[in-house]
Amino acid sequence: MSEQTLADRIESMPLVDHHMHSVLQRGVSKLEFEQLLTESAEPPPTGTTHLDSQVGFALRRHCAPLLGLEPFASVSEYLERRDQLGHEEVARRLLRSAGVSTSLVDTGTVGGESELATNAEFELLASHQTFEIARLESLAETLLLSSTPDENFPQAFRDILLTTSGLVVGYKSIIAYRYGFDFTPERPSDEEVIEAVRTLNADGRTRLSHPDVLRFILWAGVDTGLPVQLHVGYGDADLNLSRCNPALLMPWLRLLTKDNSPIMLLHCYPFQREAGYLAQVFSRVYFDLGLGINYSGAASSAIIREGLELAPFTKLLYSSDAWGLPELHALGARLWRSGLTSALLEFVNRGEWCEADAVRVAALVCTENARRVYGLDVTR
Repeated sequence: MSEQTLADRIESMPLVDHHMHSVLQRGVSKLEFEQLLTESAEPPPTGTTHLDSQVGFALRRHCAPLLGLEPFASVSEYLERRDQLGHEEVARRLLRSAGVSTSLVDTGTVGGESELATNAEFELLASHQTFEIARLESLAETLLLSSTPDENFPQAFRDILLTTSGLVVGYKSIIAYRYGFDFTPERPSDEEVIEAVRTLNADGRTRLSHPDVLRFILWAGVDTGLPVQLHVGYGDADLNLSRCNPALLMPWLRLLTKDNSPIMLLHCYPFQREAGYLAQVFSRVYFDLGLGINYSGAASSAIIREGLELAPFTKLLYSSDAWGLPELHALGARLWRSGLTSALLEFVNRGEWCEADAVRVAALVCTENARRVYGLDVTR
């Protein structure tokens, strides 16, 4: 199989982006644009730019032509063209270039939600369907802010999940951010949870960080049977990376039963090999390589190649984890397709894979795995 033939087959496959966020419904300044292309909350040192990076070079290579510029147009030319077109036209062009057929939108609190397109608005911009992923911590924090008595919190939260489970296709937890994966794996009692809620309310804390409440809502999430996504690894400076290694989840994963949810490990860089191992040895574990792909640009093919090492090919999914900028949606898809083509072509050219298997695996990881695990309705 020629490189062009395999690339064309993968290019034509619709993607299911099983974890992403919406786009800003306004223009951005140069400084804000740079900040949105990094996980850092700090501005670049004087005389430097965040765009002198893999993601900055990938942006100029792949996004500039979509806005009518030459590849590798300067940053100033790119931002000027962006302003000329306006944020809606930029979003329309970049989102539709990705070839995504379905997006699963994390609607949890990450900051600036009032400026993001709603799911309905996003569908119009991207011209494809969306489904919602609800964030467990956001649901719990809303409940904490209500007048619900402390002793009613456990059952009230379970009731919330009963209601939302018919409206969403999955849940997400950011326990990696709020505590880490080295939590006590066993299910906490309602009494432990009530005492933890009392402590939070007595301290006046509205940001959920108590480990007993965090593991309670995680257990409540997996009791729904809907896929539960877990942020893994790379993220902003608010997390402790050493405590975000998914291997730390093994004691908890051993306690899950066949009635519990599929566990979707998100992003995983730099722990993509650990994630692949977990997906092999635990039947309920799946993973993706999102977020790290965007930010590693031309080097992302190595990450994708490592994601294809241990795990069954029915366990790997596509995600962009794009937030705010439509460029991240476009780059996630572009780099995924290119890196996947490179890896599969290597296997075929070495005579280790047949062409038909390469195409079949591409279809699994691009679309079919996500549709199967989430039970997506393709006719909606």
